[in-house]
Formats: sequence, structure tokens, C-alpha cells
Amino acid sequence: MIGVFDSGVGGMTVARAIEEALPDYPLIYFGDTARSPYGPKSPERIIHYSRQNTRFLLEQGARVVVIACNSAASVASDLIRQEFDVPVFEVITPAVQQAIAATRNGVVGVIGTRATIRSDIYRKMIAAAAPGVKVVSSPCPLLVPLVEEGWLDRRETKMVVRRYLHPLKMKQVDTLVLGCTHYPLLRNIIQPRIGKRVRVIDSAASVAAELRVFMEKNSDIGCDMVAGQGNRYYVSDVTDTALEIAAKIFGRKINLELANDNL
Repeated sequence: MIGVFDSGVGGMTVARAIEEALPDYPLIYFGDTARSPYGPKSPERIIHYSRQNTRFLLEQGARVVVIACNSAASVASDLIRQEFDVPVFEVITPAVQQAIAATRNGVVGVIGTRATIRSDIYRKMIAAAAPGVKVVSSPCPLLVPLVEEGWLDRRETKMVVRRYLHPLKMKQVDTLVLGCTHYPLLRNIIQPRIGKRVRVIDSAASVAAELRVFMEKNSDIGCDMVAGQGNRYYVSDVTDTALEIAAKIFGRKINLELANDNL
């Protein structure tokens, strides 16, 4: 079973990509909607939550863990790998690889939560792999709350996005990394405001492809359920907005189960 966790509903974009790439493997998702967003919180608190989330997934039977939260991946992925004896995937590495391959002028923009941008993880990883590529980063702390509230096409959201993207446009980025799995839900707002010629990078499909290769090489992890059946979606707080966004992401009604209070 593949376990996926995020700070809220945004990581469902990753879960959907995994469903599509690996329909024969059961999936369990946990969205920490009660404690979202993670971005403004301290690294220590995010690490604490990430440990709890991972433990919850393993208790439900997960044998592989995907950190579908950039804030958590930026500060906790190495620690999770050290503390838990399971394969751990995260969304930052594939996004970095995509961005390096996509840029034409060598200027890559990254938008993310305060925690992700503060960690400087994207610049460090891109500099290590492609020293000639310049990274322009911008924290966008209001976007996750706007997504979690379901404000996906509101005038106010469009104004906020335009304000956040303006410095990156001035730096002439030709590639933009969506450094948060909530942000693909705003892609229809982001793309026209950053410019139609700018390549927008969403790591969901890439991490799903990486996971598929791994699962094909490690058949012992295998599948213990019928194709596409038995996938379960947990959250720490069930809200009408979370249900609506989940249905929008998957294109079908999703049953969100309330996780226990022992996280």
C-alpha cells in the first residue's frame, strides 16, 4: 500500500497522479486539514507533524511513503528516511529535475510557503545539479489558506497571485516551479499572470512516474487489493470545503474519513 500525506487537500493532486500511474496499487492518503497550513510553522513543529503523519500511514498498512507537502519535504524528508524503515519519496526532487530540463534562459522561479522558501532547498538542489541556473524564489503565504477555503477563482485570489508573481516576472523567469502541491489548483490563475511562455512545473506527475519505476523494480511490495479498489482518504478535520475540493481534484465524490485524535 502506498501512503501519501500533505498538510491539507493540496496533496490530493499527487494522490490522483499516483492513482492514474499505478492503478493496481492501493493507496491511503492523509491530509492534515485541522493543522493546515504548515508553511508559517517552525521547522521543529513541521517535523513533529511529519513524524505523526508517517506513523499514522504505517499503522494503516503503508509500505511506501510519499511526502506530498513541500513544507514537510523541505525540512523533514531526510529525518523521515532515517527514522522509518520504508522507502520515502518527496515532491521536491522531481520538480528540480523538471525545472533544470525546462529552462531556456537559465532563470527559474520558485513559489512556495514560507517554510519551503526559508529552507532554500530548491536553490541548493538546483545549484548542486546545474550551477549556471539562477533561482528566484518568492514566498506566497496566502495561497494555501485561499485554496483550503475553496477560493479557486475569486477576484481576491487573482489579485494576490498577481502581486506574488510580479517580482518573478521582473526577473524574467522562463520556468516557474509550483513549490506547493496546493498551487496546481490555482494553475488557471497562475499561468496567465506569469505569462503563457513560462513553463509551469507541477511535480505530481513526475513523482508518480518515479514511484511507478520503483514499484516495478520492487514487486515484493506488491499489491494486496484489486485494481483501484480500497483506496482510502483520511483527514484530521472533515469540512464541506475539503469534500468539494477533493471531488474537484478527482472528478468524483471522495469519502473523507476522519483520522483518530492520536496523531
